[in-house]
Amino acid sequence: MTRAGGSMAQSGKKQYAVIGMGRFGLSVATALSGMGFDVLAVDSNEQRTQAVSNIVTHAVSADSTDEEALRALGIRNFDVVVVAIGENIQASILTTLILKDFGGPIIIVKAQNELHGKVLNKIGADKVIYPERDMGLRLAHHLTSPNILDYIELSDEYSIVDLQITKAMVGKNLKELDIRAKFGCNVMAIKTGSKMNISPAANDRLADGDILVIVGEKNDLKKLELAYSES
Repeated sequence: MTRAGGSMAQSGKKQYAVIGMGRFGLSVATALSGMGFDVLAVDSNEQRTQAVSNIVTHAVSADSTDEEALRALGIRNFDVVVVAIGENIQASILTTLILKDFGGPIIIVKAQNELHGKVLNKIGADKVIYPERDMGLRLAHHLTSPNILDYIELSDEYSIVDLQITKAMVGKNLKELDIRAKFGCNVMAIKTGSKMNISPAANDRLADGDILVIVGEKNDLKKLELAYSES
């Protein structure tokens, strides 16, 4: 096991471990470090850990399916562990099992497909994510409805969309738009530039460039997307 980078800071901040330094794992580790959190990056490939050593707090080359190796890293003391192992599904599952046996951290695991995700849920992963699938969903919704800037799946039934308002909506308020009555969806927030109104009133008027954050059942959101794709 080869170590690189500095030691973990004892600052009282949340500490994150990211296992697997592929594109997704590297992106997560880099983003967390950029936010000022302490991050441990782990990968079996020493070249990958060396490449990230100047970005994260600590980078370690280790086999995450080796229980003793993970124990030596003090993984159980971290607040959150992200298992971002790529195509090696067996390694992903074994790593998750070891982490569950340790207890302590919240375990978030990247799944390759639905079957992989089902197994991860059964063995106790706290959250299973599907980066490739979710990115595909977002792109598909944006392509079919250009005013839909983002799409987040909350569950099998519910999702959230970011809707760029159309010219016809400029100057109108939420009561006049009546999205809830027309589509059965709720406006959670209005984004105006860098500002976020998280409790919009019925008489709040929309300005050019505003974005509506809307939550609803998937079928209702599809009706909304279709309506605004034709706007």
